[in-house]
Amino acid sequence: MDSKKYVHGYSGRETLRLKDQADTLDNIIHNDTIFSNGSLVLEAGCGVGAQTKIIASKNPASNFISIDLSQDSICEAKEIINSLDITNVKFRQADIYNLPFTDGTFDSVIICFVLEHLHNPKEALEELKRVLKKEGTMIAIEGDHGSTFFYPDSKYAHSAIDCQIQLQKQSGGNSNIGRELYPLLKSIGLSDISVSPRMVYVDASRPQLVEGFIKNTFTAMIEGVGEKAIQNGIISSSTFEQGIKDLYRTAEPDGVFRYTFFKGFGTKK
Repeated sequence: MDSKKYVHGYSGRETLRLKDQADTLDNIIHNDTIFSNGSLVLEAGCGVGAQTKIIASKNPASNFISIDLSQDSICEAKEIINSLDITNVKFRQADIYNLPFTDGTFDSVIICFVLEHLHNPKEALEELKRVLKKEGTMIAIEGDHGSTFFYPDSKYAHSAIDCQIQLQKQSGGNSNIGRELYPLLKSIGLSDISVSPRMVYVDASRPQLVEGFIKNTFTAMIEGVGEKAIQNGIISSSTFEQGIKDLYRTAEPDGVFRYTFFKGFGTKK
């Protein structure tokens, strides 16, 4: 994706957040990301390889071509994959709107946490469908910030979350795109479409998610857009700081947090 359009930026902290997110959500998001043995799979928008390492490890008998527009991200992804001795992935720099592959090249296509950043997700999905074989499967996974609720509730925390939504919108993306997966997959003519919510529910009885999701994934993501949101006049510094404080408050022993991802499957007939 275009680095100028990526709201979260490409800092070392963001790379760490993406890795924490992937590891924390592995069983929730990728428990059924399984491909047939011998499959050739395109991973569109691999970024720094946070999802790549998970799906490639789960499918050692499949081969992956993972693409991204950012060469810097690809270099980081290669380092991760090589460090884990994963051998079934090849990386390639490519534009998701203009893929360098012939029609019907891949048995499956997966796109994870990418559509939210795109100005024209339908066009990208149509291009992914083009390189998918007949009877091939497309998997799309997205979040939806509008699905967030927590206790104690806080208008300041909601305002801080809205900063990310507004910045994404200004960049041509959509932080609430998860709810649109079914109509998007339908609009490009896929068949046998199935979309399921993948809810992340967190309270003190799930300490791994308290640390891994509330703190290191979601709140870290919102915290990362604060400077830009304040500069753009979306929110005041004091309101944003209170919002972040209140999001961290939900990680206390009496706190509760919920967020929903959506995962869609479709088949090319």
